[in-house]
Amino acid sequence: MMRSLLLLSCGAALLSSGCFYPADRGRALEQRMTDLQKDNAQLAADLKAAQQKISESQPRIDAKIAEVSKALESLDKASRRSDADIGVQFQKTLEDMAQLRGMVETYQHRIDDLESGLKTLQDSTDQRFTALQGAEAVKAAETKKKAEALQKPTNPKDFLALAEQKLEEKDIPLARSLFAEFLKKWPKDAQAAEAHFRLGETYFQDEKWREALFEYGKVMQEFPKAPTAPDAYLRSSDSFKNLGMAAESRLALEELVKTYPKSDAAKTAKTRLAELDKAKKQPAGKPAPGAKPAAGKPAPAAKPPAKKGK
Repeated sequence: MMRSLLLLSCGAALLSSGCFYPADRGRALEQRMTDLQKDNAQLAADLKAAQQKISESQPRIDAKIAEVSKALESLDKASRRSDADIGVQFQKTLEDMAQLRGMVETYQHRIDDLESGLKTLQDSTDQRFTALQGAEAVKAAETKKKAEALQKPTNPKDFLALAEQKLEEKDIPLARSLFAEFLKKWPKDAQAAEAHFRLGETYFQDEKWREALFEYGKVMQEFPKAPTAPDAYLRSSDSFKNLGMAAESRLALEELVKTYPKSDAAKTAKTRLAELDKAKKQPAGKPAPGAKPAAGKPAPAAKPPAKKGK
């Protein structure tokens, strides 16, 4: 009974003092509780999704771990191989390489033998074929080989000097080849006239008068101011004479005297013309003293004119 009175007294005291719990604060508290429940639900859903993903990834992770473990185990086994095993494997590899090298050397030796035999056969065939073509072809083939083996200068001056050296050494075929090669490489060079003249000399010394005339004619026509032009006229006269063409031989001498009157070659030409005139005055059948051989008979090969300064 006393307790009931005490409660009533306290209730009355609270009502009189204004200490009560407002309704709006209650509603706010309820709303806060509702939001917390929603957050908890979302967190639960996210946790479930994460667990699902982990479950799905677990087999792949396990497989990868197994793969790595296997690789580590293999490396561990390899690292435990004895030095003897490694030495045996290394020695076998060396033996295999030596065997392969021996096979390669054997094949290379066989190839060299085949190439050597083929070259010998080719050379023999070339020689037989050349021999069938005659002595001139044989000489031309030999000259070609000598020219190919010769160390040739790369500038015109030294190249021409080499050709003239071979001419002085009486290696006529090689000199002819070099002069012809010079004219092929440097047809417009300042020394082309000299090369044509010397090429004509190689033919003159071999008594190939027509070929010589062609080269002398090149000098007279294309290089009339060259130092060798007067000598080209004089040599042309000799070539015509050896061909039995007396009129052309005399004409060359007359043209020489007319075109180059002060040259040494012109002095020689005047002497020869005087001898020809004197021979005309001799009675028939009596050759003049010191007369040249009759036309049609080759005159002795005269000494080539000295090389003149360029």
